[in-house]
Amino acid sequence: MDPKLGWYIARSTGITAWALIALSVIWGLLLTTRILQGHPTPKWLLDLHRFLGALAVVFTGLHLAGLVADTYTHFGITDLFVPFASDWQPGAVALGVVGLYVLVAVEISSLLMRRIPRIWWRRIHMTSFVAYWVTTLHGVAAGTDNTNRLLVGAYLTTAVTITYLTSYRILAGRSAGRTAARTRDADRAPSSVGTEPALVGPGSPTARSITRR
Repeated sequence: MDPKLGWYIARSTGITAWALIALSVIWGLLLTTRILQGHPTPKWLLDLHRFLGALAVVFTGLHLAGLVADTYTHFGITDLFVPFASDWQPGAVALGVVGLYVLVAVEISSLLMRRIPRIWWRRIHMTSFVAYWVTTLHGVAAGTDNTNRLLVGAYLTTAVTITYLTSYRILAGRSAGRTAARTRDADRAPSSVGTEPALVGPGSPTARSITRR
């Protein structure tokens, strides 16, 4: 057996897990921004978003198993789950540990979505952005494939896409909030119909009534 097999598994599954996290975040943003205008359907996007998130957890588990099996870095359980415990690039590995915890928290909250308050589910789910950026920094700092143009291009493409969709969502939300506020103000304003005093003039109904008398 190739002594580097564990390292190959760790590298490939780590990159795959990162890509799945990125795609899950992108699909979630496409769902919430409705930028695709219903094509494909929101239900299809939601199902794919959930599938990608669950698959990211699976490949993260395989990534950890590959690190344990690797005979070069000699990762132990403490190194994998305690930030800065690793002697090998402790800062970069700590980013991966944080990303792991955030990813697991988001996935658990998704599974318990119907059993926890909506506001708490939303707050936990928003940390998926943290999971993406932390794991991206982890991959850049700890990865050994950063000279690969394809991987660098993937980092840049997903970062630009997520930044754009996030900005679009924030600006669209503010615009919708201002529109809703104007609508509420208009509904609360007193109507002028039927409240103006009757005018007395040559052609007014009141004047004609007085003339007839």
